[in-house]
Order: sequence, then structure tokens, then C-alpha cells
Amino acid sequence: MTNPSNVRSAPPSAPPHAPTRPPSAPPPGQLPVRRAAWAETAERLRAAATTEPGRLRIIGAALALLVVAFGAVTAWEASDRFTAADDVVNRSQPLSVDAADIYRSLADADTAAASGFLAGAPEPADVRKTYSTDITTASGLLITAATHTDDTGESGRQIATLNEGLPRYTGLIEQARAYNRQGLPLGGAYLRYANQLMSNELLPAAEKLYAAETDRLATDNDDARLWPFLSTALGVLAFGALFWAQRRNYLRTNRVFNHGLLAATAAATVLLLWLAAAQTVARAELDNAKTHGQASLEVLNDARINSLKARANENLTLVARGAVLNEDNKDKYETDYNTGMDKLSVALGRAEGLADNSDGRTPVKDAIASVAEWRERHALASKADKTGDYKTALALVIGSKDPAATGAKGSTGESFRQVDSSLKLAIDLEQKEFDTYASDGLGALNGLAIGAGALALVAAVGAILGIGRRLSEYR
Repeated sequence: MTNPSNVRSAPPSAPPHAPTRPPSAPPPGQLPVRRAAWAETAERLRAAATTEPGRLRIIGAALALLVVAFGAVTAWEASDRFTAADDVVNRSQPLSVDAADIYRSLADADTAAASGFLAGAPEPADVRKTYSTDITTASGLLITAATHTDDTGESGRQIATLNEGLPRYTGLIEQARAYNRQGLPLGGAYLRYANQLMSNELLPAAEKLYAAETDRLATDNDDARLWPFLSTALGVLAFGALFWAQRRNYLRTNRVFNHGLLAATAAATVLLLWLAAAQTVARAELDNAKTHGQASLEVLNDARINSLKARANENLTLVARGAVLNEDNKDKYETDYNTGMDKLSVALGRAEGLADNSDGRTPVKDAIASVAEWRERHALASKADKTGDYKTALALVIGSKDPAATGAKGSTGESFRQVDSSLKLAIDLEQKEFDTYASDGLGALNGLAIGAGALALVAAVGAILGIGRRLSEYR
């Protein structure tokens, strides 16, 4: 009997020449197909997520990234809000004040020039000093504004217009003075031409400069008050994720506290509360600065501008003596004077309503009383001028050492100075109020950007150490 061979025969189902390479190998001459890196990474993460240590590593990395993102975004938004608030306090508002002072100085210089002309030669020394001081002040403020302003913007264009026109204006005034000293009537024509240059070019440019700087102030104020929505959302998300991680740890280990995660949660909570409190206080203080300070300043500056315009037109009424008519064949300067006084009265009424307390209302009320007195004295001067009594009219406008010249009524110049003094006092009070509120708003944001970075770092380290503590239990 023949024994069977020890050689193992192939399975019946296998072909006589079955391939020896593994089934997954590619055909000869073809490179193996590699999956995308993200797919391989996702596969590794899925594999790691099937074990508790792997899940803990993923949770730790996610928490660290989340709190770092929260801190970075908070630092960025806090820095942006702080910069805008700093611009409000140290750039936009001071430039807005400078622009208003440029307008006031130019208008006051024009008023002083007309007053000196009316006084006759030689020009009173105090009037000449006022004119020179105003021109010097305006020139210096233009230099300051130019150094803080973009040449291509609206403010830069208006500053260029003022720098070009101011020398022409001063030249015309000097010509008017020269002819006035010689007793030639041509001086009055030069003075009117200088006033036209001031009224039609310089003052409109100064007004546009003030409007542009005021608009920039409003923009900076809005930027500083904008709520940091992105950082707030990330803060809430980070707090929720850290709370969930601690609850998960408690449910799986029955341990109440994980010191690392607790420290991370505390740091994230402090940063979130700091962010909310700082931005809330900053918004409130900047709102107060805008409502109780800037709004009143705009109205008071408008009132002061209109008082200066009215005074200049009142002086020119006596210089021109009806030689310049408007489209209705009425005295142009008299009409402009009445328009300016009406605007002044409206502005003072608004300023009184905006005043927060008696300290702010008192100078405004004084200005209102002086405006009423100014109108009465001007009516007397206008009546004297129309009846041919030019000497009395002149005394009622620019003043006289002889009380009998004005009938002991005083001059409109005295009333104007009282109005201007009261408005200056009111503006100073409102400026202090604005500075106080705006500085408090800026102070609320101080240090938040740096604090955000530090607290985010503490939270990230705490999260990593807390998760690392749990991982050590699996080794």
C-alpha cells in the first residue's frame, strides 16, 4: 500500500499559478496611492478618540487653543478700542478745539481790524495788539493742525487754503491802514475787500476744517465705544468649554476639582469679566463726554462764531455806510448783523438747555442778557446813524471816554465783550467736563490688552497641566 505524499497539495479552488504578492499591493509598474495629509490626520484623530488618553489629549489641545484665541482676540480688540479712545482724548478733540480757535481768532482779527479803522488814526494800541495776537494765534494753530493732519484729506485741503489766503488778508489790512493814516477814503475799500476775503474764503475754510475735525472726533468716539463682540463670544465659548471639561472630569473620576482646569477657568472668567466691565465703563464715560461735553461745546462754539460775525458786520455797517447792498437793495452788513444775532440767540437757547447744572447755565444766562443789551444799544446806534449823527453812532458802537456821547448807555462793543467773555467761561467749563469723562473712559481700557495676553497664557498652561494630570494616571 502506497502512503500519501507529505507534500501539501494546493486547495482545489486555487488556480495552478496563483500570485504570491499580497492582495493590497498595486499592479506591477504602478506606485501605491497615498491619501491626503488631512485624511491621514483625521484617521489618527479618530483612532485616538477611541481611547480615553487620546480623547484627553484632544480635549487639552482644544482648550489651550481656545483660551489662547480668546486672549489674542481680546488683546487685539482692546488695543483697537484703547487707540480710538486715546485719539478722542489726545488727538481728535484737541484738534477740534484748535479748529474752533482758528475760526475764532480769524473772526476776532477781522473784528479788531474794523474797530481800529473806525477809531481812526492813530489806531488804538490795544486794538492793534488784539489783531496781532489773533493773527499770531491762528498761524500757530494752523502749523499745529498741519503736523497732525493728512495733506490729502479734507482738513489738509482747508489748511492749505488758510495758509494761502491769510498772508493776502494781512496784506490788504496793512494797505487799508496805510490809506487810513493818510486820511484817504480808499482805505475803506481795502478794508471791505479784506473782509470779503475773510468772509468768502478764510472763514468758510476754517468752518470746514472745524466740521472735518468734529466728524473725525465722532468717528473715533464711535470706534472706541464699539462693543467687542468677537472676543466676548470667544470668552463665553472658552468658559463653557472649560466648565464642560471639569464636569466631564468629575463624572468620570468622581473628583470635584482639577486644579489645572480650575485655574484655567478662573483666569478665563477674570478676563471675560474684565473685558465686559472695562468696555461697559468706557462706553458709559465716552457717552457722557459726548452728551454732556461735546454737544454743548459745539453749540457754544457756534454761538461764539456768530457773535464774532455779528460784531464784524456791525463795525462794517459804519465803515461802508450803506455803500454795499444785498440782492434786496438793503444794507448788506446790517442784514448780516441781524442774521448773526438771530443765530446767536438760538444757539444760546440751545446751550442753556444742554447745560447740566447751575455752573454751566450761569455764564450762558449772562450771555443771553448781554445779547439783549447789545441789541438795544445797536438800535440806538443805527437810529443815530440814519439821522446823520455819525459821531454818536460811532461812540455807541466802539465806545467813547465821554459818557455824554452815548447818553450813559454804553457801547455795543462793551456788550460784545461781555458776551464773548461769558461764552469763553462756558466753553472752558464744558471742556473740563468733556476731558474728565473722556479721560475716565480711556482709563477704563488701560492695561486690558496686556492683561488679556497674560491671563490667556495662564489659562492655557492651566488647561494643559490639568489634562496632563489626568493623563499621568494612565501611565
